[in-house]
Amino acid sequence: MAAARFDVPEVDAFTRAYWEAAGRGQLLLRRCGACGRAHHYPREFCPHCWSEDVAWERASGRATLYTWSVVHRNDLPPFGSRTPYVAAVVDLAEGPRMMTEVVDCEEGVLRAGMGLEVTFRGAGEGAADVVVPVFRPRM
Repeated sequence: MAAARFDVPEVDAFTRAYWEAAGRGQLLLRRCGACGRAHHYPREFCPHCWSEDVAWERASGRATLYTWSVVHRNDLPPFGSRTPYVAAVVDLAEGPRMMTEVVDCEEGVLRAGMGLEVTFRGAGEGAADVVVPVFRPRM
């Protein structure tokens, strides 16, 4: 029996558009038609005003680093083989905060408020079609 994957999201009928867009190199958000606010993670209702008038919208891919932690040890496969890595929270240009990973950046360079841009990483063996958004310093 294969070990459980903790790094691969479960794609369902609702989130399929999000994961398919990620596979094309696009980050999607949900925006509320009632209050106008964007949110992330994807939900079928607005977490701000509870309206169900929400739709997918392509995000700019720009963000700023809010906070981070460098993970040096993680016993859950496959994270142990990725250490050290930077777990982070970023503020997307459209407003929402998003949990993610910062890549292609030495930990000593990280600064709150630094500009980031989205990039995408395949989830690896056993999850060939799943691509996840991560962030790197803005060029």
